[in-house]
Amino acid sequence: MGRGGDVRYRLRHTTLYRYAEPVDLAAHLLHLTPRALAQQAVLAARITADPAPARAVTRQDHFGNTVGWLFLDATHRRFELVLEAEVAVAFPPPPEVSATLAWERVAAAAPGAEAAEFLFPSPLLPADPAAAAFAAASFPPGRPVLAGLLDLMGRIRRGFAFRPGATTVATPVARVMAQRAGVCQDFAHVMIAGLRALGLPARYVSGYLCTRPPPGQAARRGADQSHAWVGAWLGPGQGWVDLDPTNDLVVQEEHVVLGWGRDFADVSPVRGVILGGGAHDVTAGVDLEPVAG
Repeated sequence: MGRGGDVRYRLRHTTLYRYAEPVDLAAHLLHLTPRALAQQAVLAARITADPAPARAVTRQDHFGNTVGWLFLDATHRRFELVLEAEVAVAFPPPPEVSATLAWERVAAAAPGAEAAEFLFPSPLLPADPAAAAFAAASFPPGRPVLAGLLDLMGRIRRGFAFRPGATTVATPVARVMAQRAGVCQDFAHVMIAGLRALGLPARYVSGYLCTRPPPGQAARRGADQSHAWVGAWLGPGQGWVDLDPTNDLVVQEEHVVLGWGRDFADVSPVRGVILGGGAHDVTAGVDLEPVAG
């Protein structure tokens, strides 16, 4: 356990690139540092790279996430990144469903709120009529916004197959809606696109899910890789709630947040530009386990 009954986790995330040809120069942008929040304390965090970068820069992006730039000038045919961290989480329970505003009131308040930047289509999430129609079924007139959110999350979990390899990071929501299959990134995108179509702010959250399920329960879907879920705005005074449509879970004690943005492109864990390399393959693995004691 961590602070005052929080759940404390030890996190290790490895990413390995192997190149068919030598890479002469490389620049990598990282979203790999867990985000410090009122409900999440980052007790330690370290990123190591092999080969070591010639220069490294750390800063915050527009959304307040910690980002790192690594610049490599040594020729290499493999590149490995390892994140090691300890994080304590204590996400509060959501409010009572009946205490949340009708969803139309939330939508009416959104344009003038700070959450408004998460209202609009984004590079990976253009407006999609199928996602809009799918989400609308969860929001009949006057329904409390959290009731609609929970219903939509559950419908995605029940109606879409978790199928690694069915999509890529560039697969559009329209295709996911048509094939009703994908992975956590796709399900988050579907939910976000539908909510934005209704005028409800929604953001893409990148992070991790505990790789050891609660006693007596099956392993969560998407727990052995980077994970993704949805931050949904409940309106002025009640702020945000995080929802995991891949597993039909309200985020509380099984998740660790890396950061958030409009869609996956804003918080891709690793992206970059290389000179050389030719064809390449990438493998990644995540261990997020509770710390006993």
